[in-house]
Amino acid sequence: MLIYPEIDPVFLQIGPLKIHWYGVMYLIGFGLAWWLGLRRAQRPNAIIVPTQMSDLVFYGALGVVLGGRLGYVLFYDLPNYIATPWAIFKVWQGGMSFHGGFLGVLIAMWLYARQIKRRFFEVTDFIAPLVPLGLAAGRIGNFINGELWGRPTDLPWGMVFPHVDMIPRHPSQLYQAALEGVMLFIILWIFSQRPRPTMAISALFLMGYGTFRFLAEFVRTPDAHLGFIAFNWMTTGQLLSLPMIIIGFIMMSLAYRYQTH
Repeated sequence: MLIYPEIDPVFLQIGPLKIHWYGVMYLIGFGLAWWLGLRRAQRPNAIIVPTQMSDLVFYGALGVVLGGRLGYVLFYDLPNYIATPWAIFKVWQGGMSFHGGFLGVLIAMWLYARQIKRRFFEVTDFIAPLVPLGLAAGRIGNFINGELWGRPTDLPWGMVFPHVDMIPRHPSQLYQAALEGVMLFIILWIFSQRPRPTMAISALFLMGYGTFRFLAEFVRTPDAHLGFIAFNWMTTGQLLSLPMIIIGFIMMSLAYRYQTH
């Protein structure tokens, strides 16, 4: 049995200014995306050139932050934010939705693709391998915040979160960092090493993230104010991930049926 180390969520404090670990992890995620993007942009026939990476990351960051926050409000805690609307700005306390951030990034990439006169799926295929390590950083931020803990377990690596209770639980934040982050990155990075039909890399991202998130939800405690929302076992995260898997399969089939590079 492990004990959660109760990490101070504040990374650095200078007078009244507090820099939270959660924000630092987002900066690390954007930095990794920029660095990996530069590597992809140096490949022959890359649709993005290195000088465009700063704008690409800027658009993506806006999509992540605005979409992630609005998605959390709409999907997970709308009544609370209607009662206290100013709380929407307290992003350092957590409360970001991947699925909202994902939709925000899609909108941002659509706008960016129009700006550089590229097809939408060309741009999403380029950025898909850049995303997972940022997701891993975000999940580590969840762990540092001591939020999104797992369900009870008797496995030897079960972790007690004293601010919750004294029951050993799955460190589901770390599971998600490993699956949605590191594992998905490896899969996408290897898959994208060779030329693929347009839309195939984006499709694999949808299938991979949706599958890993769907599985991880089985050991993650559902949000207390939502609980199980279908069949007495399905969570909001699973309900939102299932369409990603289905759409990903359809996109992959279409990509290889009508191959374009």
